[in-house]
Amino acid sequence: MSTRTLVVLTTCATAAEAEGLARVLVERRLAACVNALPEVVSTFRWQGGVQRERESLLVIKTTEARLAAVEAAIQERSSYELPEMIAIPVAGGSERYIDWVRSAVADA
Repeated sequence: MSTRTLVVLTTCATAAEAEGLARVLVERRLAACVNALPEVVSTFRWQGGVQRERESLLVIKTTEARLAAVEAAIQERSSYELPEMIAIPVAGGSERYIDWVRSAVADA
């Protein structure tokens, strides 16, 4: 499995939902760190119309090897019919930080 570092983005309907998901991801060693932005305004097309909603955005640091499990946790805990889950490869950064991410999500 790949240890390539990823940043995963997802949104939650409420701050409480975001906090619960963040905690589960870190407790299960699926994420090294999750940043929660408690109030973002999202404008999107859904069911034939333009919607505007207040949401919480999670920025999840993980590895490619953990991506499927991260997606499963998002699906399991999201109140959305179609939860956002976008994974972005990390092209660079502090090697010490990237090493920490990898070790934090490695099997105990």
